Amino acid sequence: MNLTPKREKFVQAYIETGNASEAYRRAFNAEKMKPEVIHVKASELLADGKVKVRVDELKSHHAERHDVTVDDIRAMLLEDRKFAREMETPAAAVSATMGLAKLYGHLRDKVETTSKVTVVLDGTTADL
Repeated sequence: MNLTPKREKFVQAYIETGNASEAYRRAFNAEKMKPEVIHVKASELLADGKVKVRVDELKSHHAERHDVTVDDIRAMLLEDRKFAREMETPAAAVSATMGLAKLYGHLRDKVETTSKVTVVLDGTTADL
């Protein structure tokens, strides 16, 4: 399926970002366009038959490349743990496996966000 270079760039950016408007901005000259217009144009492109087929092709290819399940990672972890015990280097194997699990989105780092707000009321301050 042959697309114009700009449409192919749009498809590639859409697969990369998952955001049609961002993909449109990357592929086309949209600097002077309003966000609403970009959204409509991007939606129209995604509805185009040739573009849709290409997106589906790339999504399928992408899914095949990253078809790792929790069960696969569990099997790797168990295998690495066994090997690490044999080699007497358990930390390295466990660390590598956990990194792989994070890479595929099966584990996420926890992030805690805190903030301090000072409110001024009638010349007095209160920390919340």
